[in-house]
Amino acid sequence: MADEAYRAVFLRVHPTGKMVLSLTTEPDGNEVRYAELVASELGIPALDVKVVPADTNRFGVGHGYNTTPSDRTAAAIVSASGKIRAKAQLLAGMALDAAPETLEWSNGAWVGADAAHPTRMKTIEEIALYAHGTGALPPGVEGGLDAQTVYRD
Repeated sequence: MADEAYRAVFLRVHPTGKMVLSLTTEPDGNEVRYAELVASELGIPALDVKVVPADTNRFGVGHGYNTTPSDRTAAAIVSASGKIRAKAQLLAGMALDAAPETLEWSNGAWVGADAAHPTRMKTIEEIALYAHGTGALPPGVEGGLDAQTVYRD
């Protein structure tokens, strides 16, 4: 039955830009790799990502999550990071007063058409602070900057 249970990753970006990656799975020796994966997806230092395997504070116990390490964890992390980047694009558009689809992702920042001008870009750290209440949110977008991916092998 446990093989049929779901696994999950939850990525929270704090207002400082520091991140916590919570896993339902037990440690598998790839935690440094997982931090590096988040870092490469979001353009931040890997040291800014804390990985918490078997995070019962986040997911609780006895909810049917599979805690066995999985080969699909990395893909789930990429998915959650992509969700963060997509929301960050919406927020960067709002912060820069630009259509989100006109922004480009470059080295951990959403950049407007005039990339040479520093006020036409927002780093993931700036967007994290913005998402936690320092700026107006687009209609229908909740504050905060986090994402979860639930998966099954």
